[in-house]
Amino acid sequence: MKYKHIIWLLVLMLMSSPILLLAQANQTIRIQASVKDTKGEPVPDVFILDEQEEVLGTTNAQGFFDIEVIPNSLVIFKLNGYETKVMRLSGQINDIILIPEWESRQVNTAYQVKDRSNLLGGISFVNIPELLEKNYFTWTLDNMEGFAPGFHGNIWGNNEYLLLVDGVPRDPGSVMPIEIEQITFLKGASAVALYGSRAAKGVIMVTTKRGSVGRQYINVRANTGVHVAREIPKYLGSAEYMTLFNEARVNDGLQPLFTQEEIFNHAAGTNPYRYPNLDFYSTDYLQKAFSRHDAILEIGGGSDKARYYTNLGMMSEGSFLNFGQATNNRNERFNVRGNVDMNFNNYISGFADAAVIIYNGKGVNTNYWQGAATIRPNRFSPLVPISMIEEDDEVSQNFIRNSSHVIGGQYLLGGTQLEQTNPIADIYAGGSNVFTSRQYQFNTGVNADLRNVLKGLTFNYRFGLDYQTSYTLAFNNQYAVYQPVWNNYAGKDLITSLTRFGQDASTRTQNISGNRFQQTLSMSAQLNYHTIIEKKHEISAMLVAGGFQTGVSQLYHRISNANLGIHLGYSFQNRFLAEFNGAIIHSARLPENNRQAFSPTGSLGWRISNEEFLKNSSIVNNLLLSVSGGIVHTDLDITDYYLYEQVFTQQGDGTVFYTWKDGLNNITTISRRGANPGMRFPKREEINFGIEGSFFNNKLFFSGSAFFSRMTGLLVQRSDIYPSYFTTGFPVSSFIPFENYNSDQRTGFDFNLNVNQQVGAVKLNVGLVGTYYATKALQRGENWLDEYQIRSGKPIDAIWGLRNAGFFGSTGEIASAPVQIFGEVAPGDIRYIDQNGDNRITPQDEVFLGRGGWFGAPLTTGLNITANWKNFTLFALGMWRSGAYAMRNSSYFWIAGDAKYSEVVRDRWTPQTAETATYPRLTTLNGANNFRNSDFWLYSTDRFDLSRVQITYRLPSDKLFASSFIRGMDVYINGVNLLTLGPNRKILTTNIGSAPQTHFFNLGLAAQF
Repeated sequence: MKYKHIIWLLVLMLMSSPILLLAQANQTIRIQASVKDTKGEPVPDVFILDEQEEVLGTTNAQGFFDIEVIPNSLVIFKLNGYETKVMRLSGQINDIILIPEWESRQVNTAYQVKDRSNLLGGISFVNIPELLEKNYFTWTLDNMEGFAPGFHGNIWGNNEYLLLVDGVPRDPGSVMPIEIEQITFLKGASAVALYGSRAAKGVIMVTTKRGSVGRQYINVRANTGVHVAREIPKYLGSAEYMTLFNEARVNDGLQPLFTQEEIFNHAAGTNPYRYPNLDFYSTDYLQKAFSRHDAILEIGGGSDKARYYTNLGMMSEGSFLNFGQATNNRNERFNVRGNVDMNFNNYISGFADAAVIIYNGKGVNTNYWQGAATIRPNRFSPLVPISMIEEDDEVSQNFIRNSSHVIGGQYLLGGTQLEQTNPIADIYAGGSNVFTSRQYQFNTGVNADLRNVLKGLTFNYRFGLDYQTSYTLAFNNQYAVYQPVWNNYAGKDLITSLTRFGQDASTRTQNISGNRFQQTLSMSAQLNYHTIIEKKHEISAMLVAGGFQTGVSQLYHRISNANLGIHLGYSFQNRFLAEFNGAIIHSARLPENNRQAFSPTGSLGWRISNEEFLKNSSIVNNLLLSVSGGIVHTDLDITDYYLYEQVFTQQGDGTVFYTWKDGLNNITTISRRGANPGMRFPKREEINFGIEGSFFNNKLFFSGSAFFSRMTGLLVQRSDIYPSYFTTGFPVSSFIPFENYNSDQRTGFDFNLNVNQQVGAVKLNVGLVGTYYATKALQRGENWLDEYQIRSGKPIDAIWGLRNAGFFGSTGEIASAPVQIFGEVAPGDIRYIDQNGDNRITPQDEVFLGRGGWFGAPLTTGLNITANWKNFTLFALGMWRSGAYAMRNSSYFWIAGDAKYSEVVRDRWTPQTAETATYPRLTTLNGANNFRNSDFWLYSTDRFDLSRVQITYRLPSDKLFASSFIRGMDVYINGVNLLTLGPNRKILTTNIGSAPQTHFFNLGLAAQF
């Protein structure tokens, strides 16, 4: 089969005494060289074409060719069975290395590498270097939902996954995208089985780059960009807050707290120190944008004896805060990676990888954003002007002379007896800190070809070791705040006295806190066998022993995963494919007699395109149907050790505070749970179907999966089958054991559609990726009185709450309505529907309201478009997420008591706005009736995001770098989080209690040497 698709890859050249010819663009140079495979053997009959695919020559039996070309022009090397190479010829080249096409189509899967056309069991992958050429990003899994079908933040509706970097469990932040060769998403039970218990809900495999045979190459990339806030919370100013707070008090039958004169003075703004209007989001404290910079250096190359890849990177990023010690806030990251592969002889090879990540985060000793969401605007002025203090107030003048914190030589820190600390004062005087993290990663391994024992037999061993430490060094200062007493003399406001709260004090020593240490050990050894019989029967087998253990400081038990796996594979004429993957797993979280289990899985595939009726089709190039299924045992849902044992606690553990009243001070003993020596592994039971095909001369590609998965035997304490006296609420005690009873179901599908088309002078690629999943609680231990509250049959991520019937309009309506038990009800409060007809509104009236999408949006779709025109490349990614709901239950919406008021209260209920109000009446009480889960607060999280747009320009090398050591250079500009559309866009893009979401605009340069 001849492959027409041209794959653009990095040039692999061995240079011997390189001669860079200083030639003009219109001159020609003679290239005399040989084409070889990766073993150094000559490759004959390679067609050499120019950019218009006109044949320039062909290699002879010795792989030698002799052609004339324009310097730095593109030359294409084509041969069936080998990867197409596109190269820029700019000098004398001795050898060009062609890679067999099957190697270029490799996909990393569990303990092996497969051809991408033979993937069974639910596997997706993304080749990161190809993506980075048109879409530069800096977070490993950034927008992968738009490229990997089946991934939606989790995998196939599950609630967690195992992430492996080069086979070792690691954090996704421990590796940058520029270091990555490929990310593989193992979705199906058969795909994950060999990794054992901790992989049962999906695996994300990150494979870093390695060196390759060819001359040394150097790539440099630099970026600089700015973050700009997307949406800022809008809180009421002092005057409006005080007015509405008075209204809330009147609603509660209380007298107004603020006089009209006070409100007027706050509104006038003539003296913001006496009548403050504190705005945490003003330019007094925040800058409109902050910067981010990064730079990366890559060096790679090697020979058939040794290959190397090195990556050095740095990043620096600021913050929005722009005053006091927060002006020094900055996050910095530096990393070094080195991957080396060595061939010791024809039979043994090895590798050694090392990476170091150093991260420092400079910050302040406060949570500014939490204060911004809670501190009312009228409470105090954070600064007290020294110029307004009466000069003859000796006590106050003495405060000024002795203060350690005179801000800008003009202000003292303001506060009150109730607000003796606040985030603004903390940033000016409370000290600063540096969070430090150090990570060291090391991998090593050996590969042995045992052909002398049995042809096709190989052995692989891999060992990984990670260390990670983190801690915070801080200067923690105490400081005084001052509350002024104001007077007005002849129309001029002056401070007649100050009251000090607290003291200025500093030990001038650093405090260490948050110490954390983590160590991961990982090991695998495998014996592999692969053979082809009569060019028809391909047989593979693998025996794997693998596992890892992660220890974390202050945690007694380590996270462990140990298993023995077996793989058997068979292919007949590449038409019929079969696989068996199984693993014997072990977990200490189970009773001793139940700590082992066997997980069997299997897959079948039928390549219809290799059948006679489709073999020569001009429409169908490849079509593979597959089915996969199996059972994977797991301890992921066993949340702790010894759950199978009965546990008693005593007063000494801090949970019980009384003793028996017999005069002997005997310690009380409380039962926490009963024993279950028969506890067993929960199981993932699954079947999935797959299809993959390419059509119309490989211009259209489609893949898809449909999955039906159950998690059975989940642990639960079944209060529904035990007498009520087996458990008590206070003190909390229980004799009920954990049992394998609950079960969940996940069903859905994913797809990937990709189209390549030439439209005039534009090369267009359009990709559409989607994932849909539904969840259902199949079995629950429950004893609800009303059928509508039964959790079985409802989504796992169900949101439950009351149904509302608008606002009460009068006391008469309240009197005639069912009694609402959550607190005092008045006109303007939310009225709820009595579901069970008992004339009372209680939690028993809560119903299913919608899916929360806690594991990812039920429907996630990504559309990516790439257009190439001359030297320009346009890339755009749009993401659509729908099907989930959330509650407006943050402090921005649930406002009661003396909480800070946001703009939503402007639409409150009053007798005058009863017909148009969208918010309940204001109250200074706890608002328990209104502020509880109900469909009144429910909103859809459906959204479309224009996630990324990048324009790249490749500088014309033949004109600019013909006589230079620079092989190529790209400049690009991109934008991230550019646009969000949806019915609740403002809620979705506004952060409450944390730093604002941002747009990011970036300018970058990538050069190849």
